[in-house]
Amino acid sequence: MTATEPAVRDGRRASGSDTKDRGNRRVARSRALPYLLLAPAILFELLVHVIPMLTGIGISFLKLNQFYLRHWLDAPFAGLDNYRYAVDFHGSIGVSLLKSFGVTIAFTIVVVALSWFLGMFGATLLQRSFRGRAVLRTLFLVPYALPVYAAVIIWKFMLSRDNGMVNHLLAQLHLSDGNTFWLLGNNAFVSIVVVAVWRLWPFALLTLMAGMQSLPGDIYEAAAVDGAGMWQQFRKLTMPMLRGVNQVLILVLFLWTFNDFNVPYTLFSESVPPSADLISIHVYQSSFLTWNFGLGSAMSVLLLLFLMVVTGLYLLVTSRRRGRRA
Repeated sequence: MTATEPAVRDGRRASGSDTKDRGNRRVARSRALPYLLLAPAILFELLVHVIPMLTGIGISFLKLNQFYLRHWLDAPFAGLDNYRYAVDFHGSIGVSLLKSFGVTIAFTIVVVALSWFLGMFGATLLQRSFRGRAVLRTLFLVPYALPVYAAVIIWKFMLSRDNGMVNHLLAQLHLSDGNTFWLLGNNAFVSIVVVAVWRLWPFALLTLMAGMQSLPGDIYEAAAVDGAGMWQQFRKLTMPMLRGVNQVLILVLFLWTFNDFNVPYTLFSESVPPSADLISIHVYQSSFLTWNFGLGSAMSVLLLLFLMVVTGLYLLVTSRRRGRRA
């Protein structure tokens, strides 16, 4: 053995050790990379959603009103009193909240049903190729692409009594005298439903169109050869194959509609008629008009719990049905 052989072996060991260390560092960096990429999103999620939500839950246990706004941490502890006031249906606060909840339920059911129906009708219409389909598809998606405040403000001008285009058009068609108050009384509910559906149905259209594009065409060809008409194909093929898409779509439409604040606030500002008193506006007025932030926060927490329960039950029922069919 020469004198250089131990040095060569030591150099090989050192080289192998360096290569192993570099490999370990490379594996560690590759494992840490996803977490580093997720870190900004998690940070902003904490700042925008989680921390304000936890702060709101904490405020709901305080007697926070206009007297403690400057030093809200010094507000006295209210315990569950704010929740008792909110669900006391023998008192004025509980009764008004219950009425607002009923209006919101009716508003959500009507808007979700009409949005889904129009979306399904439009997606079925645009499924087949015809001249002008691209133009029609673009026109259908315009309400969803417009900024919500600009679109609703335009609707507010259109629904005004004096110079509104809706009254003018109905008068020209001899359907009314042209003096209808669309933003007052019971007509306010009709107005907010129309605006909300106009805003929301293109999303249903876009989702259902995407779902229909993934359906196999050979099944429809085979059904047509067997003599199935368009209605039978829609009922026996399209609806079952779109069940998963519809389950997610209806849940998203429900959550968006039930929590909608932009449309009613832009349409009515702070003077919301009782027929259009959605719960999002009701919570806002309970907090920022009466300066009772503790009560408003308690109402928000109750709303959050309701939506969590409904979402959980909906997912449980739909997953069980999917499991039975499988």
